[in-house]
Amino acid sequence: MTHISRIDRRFSVLKEHGRAALVTFITAGDPDFDTSRAILMGLPEAGADIIELGMPFSDPMADGPAIQASSQRALKAGQTMRRTLDLVAEFRKSHSDTPVILMGYYNPIYVYPTEKFLDEATDAGVDGLIVVDVPPEADEEVCLPAVQRGLNFIRLATPTTDDKRLPAVLANTSGFVYYVSITGITGAAAPDIADVHSQVQRIKAATTLPVAVGFGVRTGEQAKAISKGADGVVVGSAIVTAIAESLDSDGQATGKTVSSVLNLVNGLAEALAD
Repeated sequence: MTHISRIDRRFSVLKEHGRAALVTFITAGDPDFDTSRAILMGLPEAGADIIELGMPFSDPMADGPAIQASSQRALKAGQTMRRTLDLVAEFRKSHSDTPVILMGYYNPIYVYPTEKFLDEATDAGVDGLIVVDVPPEADEEVCLPAVQRGLNFIRLATPTTDDKRLPAVLANTSGFVYYVSITGITGAAAPDIADVHSQVQRIKAATTLPVAVGFGVRTGEQAKAISKGADGVVVGSAIVTAIAESLDSDGQATGKTVSSVLNLVNGLAEALAD
């Protein structure tokens, strides 16, 4: 990519300050559109540097129970791809600097269909995409058309991405590389910090892109430890769990839902700033 994106600028500024990025994940429309909007609008002030917004899908195969449940709540509340893009457009009216990445699976993009989705995502103010089930061998499906529109396409590297596979993963990746710190689904286990740092260094030897680490990061202490060897820390399952635990017996938002999430994010941000 030839232009400097919001994601590039954010990592550059944070590097100048000697701090890793806090990347937060929520599912669009979880537990309902209005509550999701309130959480999204509050994330930058709470300390989120980059926001991953999940595109709800009925079969999120790489996600653990917490994020699967968040997708189900959102879909039950009527969330659609159109409403997800509307959410970004509304956010962008009052937040011009915070990068927003749409994360999810190819099926909802394909049926939108792809070209229309990419055009409307760009118009809404989306900065990047993470599409977990499209491999590099299918870059012409969504990756390259996204890049042509100025969107960052962020690829995942995992503990099983060996040196032979890594160049293919990095080939059309931009913005940052997302290192999956554990083998398995999101939120399934705690990462081994020393191993994570070793793997991040291996990836950084092959690219100039920042490397952010996610999957299994739940506490400020973990985030701080990981940040010592990474450019960013991604927290998702812990945030959507905070949403779930704040709901009433009918699964509806309560007066604690928004504040519980923003307080958690604020604590994570403070840990990274120490």
